[in-house]
Amino acid sequence: MVAALFITFVVCLFVGIPVAFSLGVASLVYFLGTGMPIIQFAQRFFAGMDSFTLLCIPGFTFAGNLMNQGGISDKLLGFADAIVGHLSGGLAYANVLASMVFAGISGTALADTVSLGGIEIPMMAKQGYDVPFSVAVTAASSCMGPIIPPSVPMIIAATMTGLSVSKMFMAGIVPGILMGAGMCFVCWYESKKHNYPKRDRMSSFKEIVHEGREAIWAIIMVAIILFGIMGGVMTPTEASIVCIAYGTIVSFVVYRKLNLKSFYGCLKTTLSSSAAIMALVAFANVFAYILTKERIPNMIADAMLGLTSNKYIILLLINLFLIFVGMFMETIAAILILFPVLLQLATAVGVDPVQFGIIVVMNLVLGLCTPPVGVCLFAATSIGDKTSKDLGGPGNKLSENVVALIPFMISNFTVLALTTYVPAISVGVANLITGR
Repeated sequence: MVAALFITFVVCLFVGIPVAFSLGVASLVYFLGTGMPIIQFAQRFFAGMDSFTLLCIPGFTFAGNLMNQGGISDKLLGFADAIVGHLSGGLAYANVLASMVFAGISGTALADTVSLGGIEIPMMAKQGYDVPFSVAVTAASSCMGPIIPPSVPMIIAATMTGLSVSKMFMAGIVPGILMGAGMCFVCWYESKKHNYPKRDRMSSFKEIVHEGREAIWAIIMVAIILFGIMGGVMTPTEASIVCIAYGTIVSFVVYRKLNLKSFYGCLKTTLSSSAAIMALVAFANVFAYILTKERIPNMIADAMLGLTSNKYIILLLINLFLIFVGMFMETIAAILILFPVLLQLATAVGVDPVQFGIIVVMNLVLGLCTPPVGVCLFAATSIGDKTSKDLGGPGNKLSENVVALIPFMISNFTVLALTTYVPAISVGVANLITGR
């Protein structure tokens, strides 16, 4: 019946059934084929959603939607541009810096691409940047969203395996900052190479203060999330609820760009996306129960350890496998299916579970920018195509964007390698913050 489980799952995916329901149908076929009571299916389904920590997914999503509708995107970009706009390729730096701050609010890569990209790509193109480069830096920098806390994929991974969400958040800070620094270096190199424009003069102190005052409310929200959780003042779920209250007040009272209609739109979007994630989590819990019952994780671990017991080689093989999976499968779905399985293998060779969680999330998130299923790349390409045509150009081709994306991906994969083989970058920082 294990063969029937996987064959049904693959066939459902092939005919276009969503991943969540593909997992559910495959699990149901297994239950019926083995004669297991269907009541256990329902019990496992609801047990997958029975977690207080999972409440922070709609919380952070709603807070991000509120701040985005409230005008946060252009405020962040304006502040970043005031600081680095006078440098060669200044808008490219601003793009990366704005993504780093926005990552601390939304927790998802696609939200970063769509909200910031809609402003950044046209702005960069109008100032003389190549559209493929503008698309590439926007798509690549959006990958920091699930690395810099809060992070929806990290919440999912930690909840499924009993790891500390707060500790995973802390472990993601330095890798996320290194990704941003690496992409800034690529922006500098490409800007010098192609002689991209810069602002005529450096912003005055008064102008920087003005832009900072405009963006300070967004930065305060990031501080609430980071220091509230790291300081032990709030759990991730409590921090998400505080951010909703804060985001509502700021968007209605301070920025004054949110009204009841747009507030309802934010709520509707949040409910839709959160329901999809929760259904995926619930069905994946049933699927994972079957895998555990059939000892599939143990079989995979034994097979891998039969090839080699070298920790570094096993980590390399896992990275290559996850990069391949990330090219074809949605991030959260891949985490739900693979993380519990691979975690057992990683811990067997002495890898810290929190460090491994960061490695898995980074691998799969980088797949959001790679064909054939790179949703962030496709979203940025769509914006770039519209921008090019609006400026009288021939449009924007995906192949051009992929070529422009290569230097950024090399930088991101370098950071991935450092995170994989230097534990101090991730779990070391988390242990330092928690005093261990």
